[in-house]
Amino acid sequence: MLTLRVVLRRCLLILLPGAFVLSSFSAAQNPEQRAAHYLESVRKQPPLLLAFVRDLPKGGDLHNHLDGAIYAEDFIDFAAAGELCVDRTSSRLLAPPCDSCENYTAKPAVRCAYGDHVLYNQMIDAWSMRNWRPGDESGHDHFFATFDKFGLASYTHTAEGIAAATNRAGKDHLQYVEFMHTADGGAAAQLAAKIEWTPDYAKMRDTLLGGGLKDVAAETSKRLAFDDTRAKEILKCGTADAGPGCAVTVRYLYQVLRGLPHQVVFAQILLGFELASTDPRFVGLNLVMPEDWYVPLHDFNEHMAMIDYLHGVYPKVHITLHAGELAMGLVPPEDLAFHIRASVERGHAERIGHGVDAMNETDPIGLLHEMAERNVLVEIALTSNDMILGISGDDHPLPIYMKYGVPVALATDDEGVSRSDMTQEYLRAVESYRLSYADLKRMARQSLEHSFLPGQSLWADTKLIFRAASACAVDQPGAEKPSAGCEQFLAANERARMQWKLEAEFTKFEKKY
Repeated sequence: MLTLRVVLRRCLLILLPGAFVLSSFSAAQNPEQRAAHYLESVRKQPPLLLAFVRDLPKGGDLHNHLDGAIYAEDFIDFAAAGELCVDRTSSRLLAPPCDSCENYTAKPAVRCAYGDHVLYNQMIDAWSMRNWRPGDESGHDHFFATFDKFGLASYTHTAEGIAAATNRAGKDHLQYVEFMHTADGGAAAQLAAKIEWTPDYAKMRDTLLGGGLKDVAAETSKRLAFDDTRAKEILKCGTADAGPGCAVTVRYLYQVLRGLPHQVVFAQILLGFELASTDPRFVGLNLVMPEDWYVPLHDFNEHMAMIDYLHGVYPKVHITLHAGELAMGLVPPEDLAFHIRASVERGHAERIGHGVDAMNETDPIGLLHEMAERNVLVEIALTSNDMILGISGDDHPLPIYMKYGVPVALATDDEGVSRSDMTQEYLRAVESYRLSYADLKRMARQSLEHSFLPGQSLWADTKLIFRAASACAVDQPGAEKPSAGCEQFLAANERARMQWKLEAEFTKFEKKY
């Protein structure tokens, strides 16, 4: 017994200093370092990694198509409430009257799907990437075909869609979303169809504005105000039962359909500039539809010229552009060589959506240096790029953008169609590229730094470190009680306030570790 006690005492003497060192090391780490250490400790434990990333504050989602953000299950509910019908063969929504719910009628009411699991599942698979497998159609074609199928429910239930997408963003620990939305319901296109096209942009602008486009802008603002208010009512904002989406700040990018005729595209671009100049809910514009389709590809330079002209008329309006959502084999090699650079230089894009084919551009390294110098952010949509283009892992340029100092932020693109969310985008980034906690935090911060919210940034420098602006230099960003000077600065600058909110969320998150 005496010998055993001596042995145990000696073991304790050996172990205690080590335990003391470990305890001291843990205490010496600040909360941010402990969160970073925890991420490394669960990197190879997917369930714990998922839980960590799920709770992570994610800043903003800057590339989010409102129509594509809605899950198919929600669209089925919207369509059933609107008494719409569905083509059983194509799964496309149709206006009533509908057939009965008997088996295999050609045009059943959507509500029939609630009692017909075959129809219900068929609609979900047709309206999303669920259960898609390479075969008869590409991921690209299946993805873009979904929008025409559920489009009628999207058009008739905008407020419900805003509520659903915003609530999902809140649950996903996002603070801010910019929804791409063609909010005029096609009114600008109808107006433009009545006029003759001319490449004289000044004349086109005068004709459209004099012919009713200003009225379209006013009606669009009125319509969006109604939808926003209704969405807040659906979420029960301002009540004890308020949904998570009530804490999310929402703004809109007017969504131009670049696959339409010249005069329509010009009218929509002009409407986007007008709305962003007059309605604070609209913070900029973007051009959408597949970049490889004939009209967007054939008219690309014309579209850049339109934007270049209108940017000169409305120089304060923010612009973000889809560019480089292409891959070798999808289009001829020459069409991979210039879209990103042209969007930055001629289209005045402050942000680029996707940018997947960057290394196919003429002088790609020079382009990367230029984007870093101009501080042009790339909106990275990993799940979308994988499903549509088949680009993932080492083939994706995300690590290259980061290597050359081009700011990046993760985005969902069309999370409803992709069956994803922002958590999955962060999870994919961590698992595919071994991103550190510092990398994730930088991306979340960059999402708000490059948002189109008005006002100055909280940060004076974001190149190497995030250094606070002089008004808040003595403060701990995100602190509950900022100094008087900083509080005044935050009150005057919405973007800085949103960034301060993110820092407060990071402080709360990191204290868990």
